[in-house]
Amino acid sequence: MASAALLICSFVLFLSHCSSLADGEDAQSYHVVQNHNSSPEVDCSSSKGSNATALPLVHRHGPCSPFDNKKLLSLEEILLKDQLRVDYLRRSALKSSTKPQVNDSEASIPAEYGGGEYVITVGYGTPSREQTVTMDTGSDLSWIQCKPCSACYSQQQPIFDPSQSSSYATIPCNSPDCSQLRSSCSSSCAYRITYGDGSNTSGAYSYDRLTLSPNDVIEHFLFGCGTDNEGLFQDTAGLVGLGRGKRSLVSQTSQVYHSVFSYCLPSTPNSIGFLKLGEPGDASNTVYTRMLTSSNRPSFYFVDLIGISVGGQQLDISPSVFSSRGTIVDSGTTITRLPASAYGALRSAFRSYMSQYPTAPPTRVLDTCYDFSGYDTITVPEVALHFDGVTLDLSVPGILRHGCLAFAGYEGGSFGIIGNVQQQTFEVVYDLGNERIGFVPQACR
Repeated sequence: MASAALLICSFVLFLSHCSSLADGEDAQSYHVVQNHNSSPEVDCSSSKGSNATALPLVHRHGPCSPFDNKKLLSLEEILLKDQLRVDYLRRSALKSSTKPQVNDSEASIPAEYGGGEYVITVGYGTPSREQTVTMDTGSDLSWIQCKPCSACYSQQQPIFDPSQSSSYATIPCNSPDCSQLRSSCSSSCAYRITYGDGSNTSGAYSYDRLTLSPNDVIEHFLFGCGTDNEGLFQDTAGLVGLGRGKRSLVSQTSQVYHSVFSYCLPSTPNSIGFLKLGEPGDASNTVYTRMLTSSNRPSFYFVDLIGISVGGQQLDISPSVFSSRGTIVDSGTTITRLPASAYGALRSAFRSYMSQYPTAPPTRVLDTCYDFSGYDTITVPEVALHFDGVTLDLSVPGILRHGCLAFAGYEGGSFGIIGNVQQQTFEVVYDLGNERIGFVPQACR
């Protein structure tokens, strides 16, 4: 079984900070980390590149963000937004049908927003106008705010004006591209997306030139030009969809980048990761697991999570707990969610290893928390996620956040969600053509 191990310690985001004193080279079943409160050093230099198209990927509230509002959200705010997304993913994945609800004039695409913590900057139009957008593997259709606005939220950059782009055009109703949305209209194709947290966007389904880099320009890129938008988009111009559907950026650029993309989420908002289109830079160091497909949510990326280990010992969890509906790998969910019985086993084992530390009150879904004040070092058991063909050994920031076990369970659903906390510092590779998802450890730099 291949193993992708990442044993670097740096508490981030809404967490305490620590530095690693021991790694897993000598087969230890625990990490020993130093407990201190110094902030990580700010490094906004670009991450390592490759032959693929690589875009800087930053935390929207971190010091490397292009936005003026760089204040990090509180733990309560993060977990509240995260729960909105998880609740919607659960409802959507359990539905028996994925047909969008359509009214008389526009296609309405149920979707999910919630977290939206990481952003990239691309260019729309001719001449190119910079637009900073949220990256989302759980959405297909990309969109940005457009003039003239009937209702637009405040964004950092000037709102895109399609009348100033020589390459812009709307999609006619009789176009095959419009029929994919099941739109019913009389002139141009209209779209509407309603997200799980109540946010929404609507406007004209359009195409224009998309500039990813000076050497990477996508002609006739299909996107939503939103003139009526509201919700929790927080200074961004919109969203870039990286789902498996035909409207996503990945599918639209398949002839160029061969339906492969990857990203590396930085372990701290004080640094930069990347989003790549094309093959990973270190293909020889990539380990893969099968990409599964859900008939209920074909745009989502499912994998086969088959087990969890704590302290080097695999937990006694029935395989049926994970196999019923699979596990979603999602860039927009923060905290990994497990079926209730699987989380119960993880929590019990983790608490047993951590019994020497005093407990602290829970915060929302984080129900296994500790008070480490007065301790110079902390001993944390190793936690590994076992997929079909791949074992991911998590770093301490993927195990412990804000003094709490960085996992949660939920009732009423049998599938899991691998959140971005556990993905950080791995390069996560999505190879749609070969239907596989890969992991490269220590890949952000």
